[in-house]
Amino acid sequence: MPAAMPALNLIAEPGQRRATLEIAREIERRGFAGISVSSSYANMAQCTGLAIFTERITFATAIAPIYAQTVEEFAHGAAYIHEVSGGRFQFGIGIAHGPSHVRMGVTPGKPLGDIRAFVSKFRSYDGIGDLPPIILAALRKRMVALAGEIAGGVVFANGSRSHMAASLSVLSAEKRADSDFFIGNRIRTCICDDLTEAKAVLRRTMSNYALLPYYRNYWKEAGYADEMGAIESAIAAGREQDIPKHLTDRWLADTTLFGPAAKVRDDLEAWRAAGIRTPVVVPLAADGNQMTALSQVFDAFAA
Repeated sequence: MPAAMPALNLIAEPGQRRATLEIAREIERRGFAGISVSSSYANMAQCTGLAIFTERITFATAIAPIYAQTVEEFAHGAAYIHEVSGGRFQFGIGIAHGPSHVRMGVTPGKPLGDIRAFVSKFRSYDGIGDLPPIILAALRKRMVALAGEIAGGVVFANGSRSHMAASLSVLSAEKRADSDFFIGNRIRTCICDDLTEAKAVLRRTMSNYALLPYYRNYWKEAGYADEMGAIESAIAAGREQDIPKHLTDRWLADTTLFGPAAKVRDDLEAWRAAGIRTPVVVPLAADGNQMTALSQVFDAFAA
C-alpha cells in the first residue's frame, strides 16, 4: 500500500448527481486524501453538495474557470462553501482553454495578468465571511511561480513526472517545504491487468488534450518535441484520428497511470518522489463509466 492515499476526481454527471454525493461519502469513508471536482457540470454547485454531504474530507474545484461568472459571484459562493464545510474547501481556479472560452463567449487577456487581477478582486470583498485558500492551475513555470507568490497551492493536470522537478524549482524552498502549500497533479488513470487495453483508453482520452496548443507547448518543454511535432503535422493535415499513435509509451508512462493495481500504487509513489504531495487520480475505465472506474480504484486501494 502507498504511504498515503491519493485524492480522487469525481464528476456529478446529469442524472447521477445525488448518487455522486453518496459516492463522495464512500470516498471519505475509505480514507482518500480529497475529492477533486473538474469543471464539467457546474463544479461550484457540486462542491456545495459536498460541503453538506461529507464531514471530514477536503474537496476542491479543479478547476473553476475564472471567466465563467463574475468575480463577486465566485467570492460569495466560495465563502458560502468554505463556511458550510467547516473550512474543507479549496478554490481551484484557472484560465481554461480556447474551446472553453468560445463556449463561455469570452475573450481572455493575458493569463498571468488575468489571474492576478482575479485573485486581487476576489479577496477585496468585505462582509461575506472567510474565503477558502486559492489553488492555481498551472503547467508552465511562470504560472507555477505566480502560485507561489499569491496562492495557497498549485495543481497541475497531465503534468510530466520527469519534468516536475524543473517545474517546481521556481517555487521558493520555503513553499516547497510548507506542508500547507498544496502541490497536486491530476493524473488520468486506468487500472487494468491488460496493459494494451489500459494504454488504449488513455490514448483516446489524452488525445483531447494533445489538440490544445498550451498542452503541446508544455510537453515540448518536458522533452517530447518529436511527439508533439508529429501531432501538429497530423492536425495540420486534417488527420486528427492519428493523434493517439503519436502518444508514445514513453510519454504515456510519464504523464498517466495505468496497469494492474500494484503497478499503479507503486507509480503513485514515484509521483510523490517527484514532488507531488497530493496525486489526484482521475479514474478511467474501458467502458467509459465513471462508476466502473471508481470501483476499480476502490478495489486497488482497499485495506
